[in-house]
Formats: sequence, structure tokens, C-alpha cells
Amino acid sequence: MNRKLAYLASVFAVTFTASGAFAAVMDQKVERSAADKVVVTWTNKAPVDVYVADSADAGVAKAKLVSDDNKKGRFEFVVDPTARPYFLLKDTKDGVTTEIAERALPLEQGSNFRDLGGYPAAGGKHVRWGMVFRSGGTPMLTDADLARIKLLKLTDMVDLRSAEERTVAPSKIEDVRYTAVGYSMQRMMNQGPIDTTRLGGVYRNFPTLLAPQMRVLFKTLLEEGTTVAYNCSAGQDRTGFATALLLTTLGVPRDVIFADYHLSTTYRRPQFETPKLDAAAMPTPALKYIAGFQQGPAAAKPQPLFDAEHKPFLANAFAEIEEKWGSVEAYLDKEVGVDAADIAKLRAKYLE
Repeated sequence: MNRKLAYLASVFAVTFTASGAFAAVMDQKVERSAADKVVVTWTNKAPVDVYVADSADAGVAKAKLVSDDNKKGRFEFVVDPTARPYFLLKDTKDGVTTEIAERALPLEQGSNFRDLGGYPAAGGKHVRWGMVFRSGGTPMLTDADLARIKLLKLTDMVDLRSAEERTVAPSKIEDVRYTAVGYSMQRMMNQGPIDTTRLGGVYRNFPTLLAPQMRVLFKTLLEEGTTVAYNCSAGQDRTGFATALLLTTLGVPRDVIFADYHLSTTYRRPQFETPKLDAAAMPTPALKYIAGFQQGPAAAKPQPLFDAEHKPFLANAFAEIEEKWGSVEAYLDKEVGVDAADIAKLRAKYLE
């Protein structure tokens, strides 16, 4: 196995075992095998009782038993195509229960819309499912997609995109509080060409460039009763930076944060992130750049998020923070207004 494939294998191994790192059941995952079917798999020494619920906070008492004393480590479940089931895997020997759901929403015309639940976090806890979602742009969602997203009961969307991006690709998600910070894509372009050979430098600028957006996002996350989705266009770079900050505050290990970051290469569908633009008709240099980028081969297929040395681009943002502020916590305190008390509130709200 070459170096690149070995790295990717390690990434996916971490990702799919992470949510079970502190529970009896391991390697659990849910994958959609057809529009109306999901397959739940796991490994465990003892048989497992499988429960299903339509909400993340149902618990075994309110869930439905669909497979008892299951020794196979596999269960196929028929679902409504628009449903989002949550599964509870209860070890029949010690009673430990592990919750699991699909990582990404199987949207018809969405891109990279996924749940941050299940990751191991501070104090042996894990991130709650169904409370925070990260995504790419949502301008081309179908009615079925919107019905599926409505089941999430989102209260807020925080859009990390520039004014130009939001103008040509407005979100179709309605009935939520929508927040964005106005800025021009030109600010990012001024740092140099945004391509895979120079993305490390772009990430170096994220802590400063995106500080206003991070203030809005964390203010929203800290509010009581919020279920939050946040996005940029691809759901990988600006959204990846925001996710790295949030997961760090929750005590998620750095390797798991990188694993989640790299899932964008799997879950992105660029054709649904921004409608096709005519460069000649675009009124600003930034929009002409976006339209021109769409014509290139790199825009059609998600690109791996690491450089020639297999260093994740996201590592550059961490390095910038640690060199200038000393730690993510210090950066959040000084630049975003999130202090130790706020971190404690975030953990109380988003961990279980």
C-alpha cells in the first residue's frame, strides 16, 4: 500500500471507530444501501439488542426494539426514504448502550451535509447526535431534501460564505434563523490563488479572516435550545476550520478532528454546491473567478485535503493559532469571545 492510500486507510479507520471508543460496542456505522434501506453494522463480544428511534434523544425507553440478541453484527432496516433513524445498540451482557446514525444525510441534491454526533470527547463522553450539522451550499435542494432536513428541527443556519457566493447560490432551507457576516470573496483571493497547491497559505489566514464568522457561530451554538447547521460552499475549508474549533472545545482528539475533516472528500458533490455560472455575465472579479473555477477539472471532483507531503491543509490553521495565540482555547478567548466558562457550557450542551 502506498503512502497516500495508507494515510487514507488510517483516516477512515479512525472515523468509523471513533464514536465507539468509550463504549462496549465498536466499529458501529449506519449506511444507506437503498433509498428505503439502511444497514447497521458493529463488532461486539456479546449479542446486541438493536433499537430504532426517530429522534436523537429518545433513549431505549422510547425506542422500538427491532432486533434482539443479535449475534451477527449486522442488521438491515427498511425506512421511509425521507426518515432519519437513530439506532441504539445495547450490549446484552453489560447493558451499555451506544447510539449511532448515518453520518451524512442522503440528500438528492445536497453536498456534504453531515452530523457531528458520536465522536469521542472530553471525560469519556461523546458528541450528541442530531444537534450540530456541517454542510456545503444548499441552493439546489429538492423538495424531498427539504422534507428530510425539516426532520432535523433546525433552529439556526450560520452561513460562512461571502456575499458573492450567497447572492448566486442562496440557501433553500427556510423556517430557520439565518445568519451571515458580509464580506467579499476578494478578501480570500487577495491571499493568492485558491488552488490545491496554495491552500495551506489560505488556511493560515483563516483564524484572522474568519474571526467575525466564528463569533457569530459560537454565539449561536451557546444559546439555549438551538440546533445548528453551518456551511460554506464546499463544506470543507471554512466549514472544516469552524468544525475543528468546535470539536477542540468539546475535547475531541486531534486525529478524530482530522478524520472528520477528510470525510469531505467522500461526501462532497460539487455539482450541487453552486449553480453553473456564466463568467462573462458575472459583475465582479470574485464571481468571474468562481465561474471560471467551475470550468476546470478540479471543480468537478472533490480533491484530497492534504499537500504533497500528506499534511492536512487544516494543520496549517492549527499551526497559525498555536504560533500566534498559543492554543485554540486562547485564540477563542481573545478573538472569538469564548472563555473557559463558555467551553464548559458547550460541553454540557453537546456532550453526553
